[in-house]
Amino acid sequence: MQIIDKQFINGTFITPHGTQQLELENPATGEIITRVTLADETDTQNAIAAANAAFKIYSQASLETRRDYLQRIHDKMTERLDHLLEIISNEYGAPQWFAQFALQDAARSWLVAREQVNPETFRYNLKEGTGVILDPVGVAGLISPWNISVWFMCVKASTALAAGCTVVMKPSELSARQNNAMAEIFYDAGLPPGIINVLQGTGDVVGSEITRNPGINKISFTGSTAIGKLIARQAVDSMKRVTLELGGKSPSIIMDDAQLENAIPFVLQVGLQNSGQSCTAGTRILIPESREAEIIEALKKGIEAMKVGPSTDPDSAIGPIVSKKQYERIQSYIKKGIEEGAELLTGGLGHPEGLEKGNFVKPTIFVKVDNHMTIAAEEIFGPVLSVITYKDDADAIRIANDSAYGLHAYIAGADIKRAKAIAEKLQAGRVAINGFVDEPRAPFGGFKQSGIGREFGKFGLEAFLEPKAIFEVSN
Repeated sequence: MQIIDKQFINGTFITPHGTQQLELENPATGEIITRVTLADETDTQNAIAAANAAFKIYSQASLETRRDYLQRIHDKMTERLDHLLEIISNEYGAPQWFAQFALQDAARSWLVAREQVNPETFRYNLKEGTGVILDPVGVAGLISPWNISVWFMCVKASTALAAGCTVVMKPSELSARQNNAMAEIFYDAGLPPGIINVLQGTGDVVGSEITRNPGINKISFTGSTAIGKLIARQAVDSMKRVTLELGGKSPSIIMDDAQLENAIPFVLQVGLQNSGQSCTAGTRILIPESREAEIIEALKKGIEAMKVGPSTDPDSAIGPIVSKKQYERIQSYIKKGIEEGAELLTGGLGHPEGLEKGNFVKPTIFVKVDNHMTIAAEEIFGPVLSVITYKDDADAIRIANDSAYGLHAYIAGADIKRAKAIAEKLQAGRVAINGFVDEPRAPFGGFKQSGIGREFGKFGLEAFLEPKAIFEVSN
C-alpha cells in the first residue's frame, strides 16, 4: 500500500493541517492500494496565499521564463510516462490503449501551451492610437475529475501558466497516486515556490474553499453539471471568472450510406472510450430505419468481440469502473433501462463471467430506445449504449439536438459533403466525422448544459486573460 501523507504547497511537500484519511482500491481486484491524508480548509487557504504571493512575481516574468517553465515540466513528464501508465492502470483501470493516448496528449499539452507564449498573443493594435493588452487574470483554481486525472491536470495547468497565472489545483481525491506523481514532476521541474500548488482533498471541503475564497480569481472546472451549477452560483459572490466543462450525452449518427466495416468500430470506440467513463463518449447511437436490422447485428457482433479485463492486459478494450459506488450507479441505470421498456441487445446486469472481484460492468447495448428514456437522457458514465432509429437526415439532427447536453457528436458516413452539412446543424462543441480526432489547438467545450466557455489553444488561453484597452490621443 502506498501512503500519501503530504500536500504540495508553496513549492514543497508538507504535512497537512487536515487529518482525514481516505483509502483507495484497485478497481480490478478490490485490494486497498493507497491511503491518502486529505487537505482541509486551512491547507487550501495556505495554498491560495502561496499562489497569490507567487502571482505578484510570476505575472511580471518574461515570456521566455514562462516558456522555460512549460518546457521543464514537459521534459520531466516525458521521463516518467511509463511510471504514470503503471499508476493509472492500478489506480483506476483505464485500458492501456486509452491511457497511453491520454498520457502522450497530456505531455504534449505543455508544448502546445508553450507555442501560445509569444508577444503577438498578449498585445496588439486595433488601429493607430488604440492598443489592447491581455493580462493574466490572477490565481486560478483548477478543479478536475478522476477519469485520467493526469490529463486534466496538464491541459488546465499548462494553459494557466502560459497565461501568466499561478494555480491551486484540486484534482479528484480518487486519483491520489496520479495527483502525487504530477506534484513530484512539478517539484522536480524546479519552478519557484507557489506557482503550482496541488491539494488532495474532497470537493465539499477543498473545492468549496477554492470556490468561495476571494483569493481565487478564476475557476476552471471539469465534472458533473450539477456541481458545475453549484460552483457558478458560489463563484458569482466574488465575481470569479468561470470555465465549466460539464456532462455530455453525445450522439453518434450512422448515416444510411455508411460502410459498416468502418462505422461500427468507430462508434463503438467513441461510445466505449475509457470504458465509457468519458464526458465525450458517444453513448446515443442513431441509426437509419432503412438499415436497422443490419446495423444492430453488426453492433452486437462488434461489442461482443471486445475484451473486458484488467488494464494490465494490453488486449483489454474495456477495463473496470473506478469505484464500487460508480459500479452500482451504472447497474441502477441498466435496471432503469429494462424497467422503462428498452430492449437489451447484449450485456445487462451483473459482472462479466470470471470478473466478479473487480468493478467490471458487462458492455451493454439497448435497442428500441426512445430518446426521452432515462438511459438516453442522462449521463451514465459507463459502458452502456442506447440505439435510437431515425427516418432521414433531418430526423437524425432533431434527435441528436433533443438533449440537455451539447458537448460532442460523431458522424459515420461515406458522403463527406452531406456529413459536414449535418455537422453544421448539430448543437455540439465538437463534431468528428469518420474517426476520433483530438486537436489540442481547437476549442473544446459544450453547448447548453455541457458547460460555459472553451478550453484548448488560443480559445482556452483567452479564458485566463483580462483584456485592457489603451487609447492614445495626440495633442
